[in-house]
Amino acid sequence: MSPDPAHPGLLLVIAGPSGVGKSTIVHGLMREFNAAFSVSATTRAPSPGERDGVDYFFIDRSTFQRWIDEDRFLEHAQVFGRDWYGTPRDAVQRQLDDGRLVILDIDVQGAENVRRAMPGMLGIFILPPDEDELLRRLRVRGREDEGAIQRRFAESRSEIARAKAGTTFDAFVVNDDLARCTEAVASIVRARLSVASAP
Repeated sequence: MSPDPAHPGLLLVIAGPSGVGKSTIVHGLMREFNAAFSVSATTRAPSPGERDGVDYFFIDRSTFQRWIDEDRFLEHAQVFGRDWYGTPRDAVQRQLDDGRLVILDIDVQGAENVRRAMPGMLGIFILPPDEDELLRRLRVRGREDEGAIQRRFAESRSEIARAKAGTTFDAFVVNDDLARCTEAVASIVRARLSVASAP
């Protein structure tokens, strides 16, 4: 599906706990819809192989604060009391003006802030089949020790509860099968795009 400048774009916010499969789902959506993935800005240093403007916009703290003051972020937050992350407003708006589907992969707090800034967004939250499976997936990734896994698991449970209690998300999709889940999300997006493009 190619962008159509005659029709408005759509901002899609995907959220869900760590290990639920968001990245794979986002890549599938990008292929199907020729979507643009929003590149976040961060104050952290690049990891090996990361490229400025591709993986993140790497900026210093004073620049980040200036962007906050100038209202250049759709949402921003400090993560774990250390580095700052934010979604630049202009880059998203340019893609939307071109009729593109723009995808943000952010946390629940960020999604809430984007909903306030852009009420017309489509918010989809990806759920694990159950808590046991979520914990299993976090362990299978093999990235952290058990203490860190348990902290992330507790954060994930809190994030799911916050998402369900709020009004930020238009749909909740359970990822019990990755292909089926990706198709379910794509179907929701197709329905929203067809409504937006109707005369």
